[in-house]
Amino acid sequence: MLEHLDKIALGLGITPETLVMVGFGFGAILIFLGFATLVTSRNPAAERMSAASAGDRYTARLNKGLLRPLSDKPGRIMKAFVPDDDAKRSQLQDKLAQAGYAGAGALWKFTLVRTVLALVLPALFLAVLFVGKMPGLMLPIELPDAITQLTTLQIFQVLTLLVGMGYFAPLYWLRGRVSERQLRVQEAFPNALDLMQISVDAGMGFDAAMTRVGNELVNVSPDIAFEFLTVQMQVQAGRSRDVAMHDMATRTGVETVRSFANVVQQSMQFGTSMSDALNTYSKEMRDYREMQAQEMANKLPVKMSAVLASLMLPALVLLTLGPVVIRYIRFYGG
Repeated sequence: MLEHLDKIALGLGITPETLVMVGFGFGAILIFLGFATLVTSRNPAAERMSAASAGDRYTARLNKGLLRPLSDKPGRIMKAFVPDDDAKRSQLQDKLAQAGYAGAGALWKFTLVRTVLALVLPALFLAVLFVGKMPGLMLPIELPDAITQLTTLQIFQVLTLLVGMGYFAPLYWLRGRVSERQLRVQEAFPNALDLMQISVDAGMGFDAAMTRVGNELVNVSPDIAFEFLTVQMQVQAGRSRDVAMHDMATRTGVETVRSFANVVQQSMQFGTSMSDALNTYSKEMRDYREMQAQEMANKLPVKMSAVLASLMLPALVLLTLGPVVIRYIRFYGG
């Protein structure tokens, strides 16, 4: 193999090391282009709808991702990697939606990323290990002796660790994105509710108020804007308002949004005033936030007690027993 590399390198007028690095570079570029093509594939129906639509405002919403194409089912190949259980698959889809990835094919794209990472990381480690053990081949970075002298069992353990990291690390990243988005929604939702209350008090209907607030919060809170405008687009498309509000609560995973959906549903079901319902719920939300702040303030002394005890208790023991120990040493030691 080295002889063939030397012949090819001599024919091209370059060194064998340069030829190997160029091969790795082209391989990485091909893998990246293939992966990018799979991930960025779009729904043809959504593209036709986008091309047939007119208006700068609609186009701006579409560019911000406020209108999503219909989700498609994974193909035959991805069925081997996507969870077979409907409950687990639905739970993973909800997590992706709560993280802000509610577009078409989000489930199988995320599964594709996990699968690629689980395969690429061990493959890169094996490639580096194989190249490092080839005699006469110089690498840009010298490998440590601990890597080149690994036993078969240690190599298998490292490969297992890399497979686990590549497959499960995206789940931890997804959980972090879900927590960040839920925190943003929870912090911005009271302000959005106040804007809705003002709009309804000014004489606007619930749908018009929700659309107006969503348009106003596109730059300030794009998560709230996406949820509000998505609900209105679903209602305009003929979907039931109750189902659309329930889906919004599921996409966010925030309890305050779920309670808001229930308040709106009950108000429209029993014919009560929407302005009074929003005013009451807004007051309850402020009281709830105040109670949460008080709860965190009351927990602070308990949390600080352990730190203070661990830091001050040794000093108090030394101050109390130190003189006694010194006198004992001087009296009996002298």
